Amino acid sequence: MDKKLFDQLLAEKRIPDNTVMLGYMGSHSHGTFIPSNNPNSIDDIDLMGFSLGPIESYIGLGKFEQMIHKENEWDIVVYEIRKFTRLLLQQNPNVVGLLWLKDDLYIYDDIQRQYVERREIFSSKLAYKSFIGYAISQREKMKMHNFEGYMGAKRKAIVEKYGYDIKNAAHTIRILRMGIEFLNTSKLNVFREDAAELIDIKTGKWEFDKVIALADQLLKDAELALKSSKLPDRPNTKEAELLLTKVIKEKLFLS
Repeated sequence: MDKKLFDQLLAEKRIPDNTVMLGYMGSHSHGTFIPSNNPNSIDDIDLMGFSLGPIESYIGLGKFEQMIHKENEWDIVVYEIRKFTRLLLQQNPNVVGLLWLKDDLYIYDDIQRQYVERREIFSSKLAYKSFIGYAISQREKMKMHNFEGYMGAKRKAIVEKYGYDIKNAAHTIRILRMGIEFLNTSKLNVFREDAAELIDIKTGKWEFDKVIALADQLLKDAELALKSSKLPDRPNTKEAELLLTKVIKEKLFLS
């Protein structure tokens, strides 16, 4: 835990006051971060968490769903706990990894790891649709020239150099492999044992056709993994709702 960083982010209003969990996501969590002194570096510092909204958003007219803060290399998103729980139940690939991080990547957790310890209630075969669907969208973006945000100009130059978006290529392969592993083992391997290979892909050491060929093979492997998966067909929505209600009561109404 890095309480000093957490307190700094709170003081600077980069995260909501009632944030109850925060961790490093993206390339830091995968073990594929490329430092800014590397000419191929286009990595942000990704933080994700969830929070309770103000009491008015539960028993009044207020509304709060998420807070996004993007500044220089920082890319921070904190979801309201009900929205975060819904995304977990959908097996959203950008969100579910927060419950499967290495311990040293959690910056703050004020709910005694209740969500992490119950993460299996959110797991289901819906991961196939969410992970594989997202990977397919990333594969299509490999061919597109859509540059936004802090690294837009640099990313454009890299795409022009290699002829395709190498960062999206690495995303595609990683997400496909994570989805297959999850279906096969019921465990989400956020930290990647194949990190060196993924770094090779996102630094332009693979030809476009090689990436596409591997992606096509992994899509076939994903279909087989779905057929043999021991994950439940649907998440345990009842238990997830009980957990959600418990945390809201404890942190907002009973404090």
